Amino acid sequence: MVIIMLTFGQKLKNLREYCNLTQSALGEKIKLTQRKISYLENDTCEPAIDDIKAICTFFGVSADYFLTLPKNLKYPDKL
Repeated sequence: MVIIMLTFGQKLKNLREYCNLTQSALGEKIKLTQRKISYLENDTCEPAIDDIKAICTFFGVSADYFLTLPKNLKYPDKL
């Protein structure tokens, strides 16, 4: 079985296109420039924490979706 892992940028682009938004329109809604959206979608730059928060809030998804975290995280025995 082959599991294909999408990058942050691919996931962002898929959500944006699903909502029929241009990069500029999305940028206006979440206070980012079209250029920054393009860089994020092309995985040219890493998103800032505030970018991730804005994107997740706008699309109504968890950061886990974008960060590809395992579903069953285990806490260490001692912190």
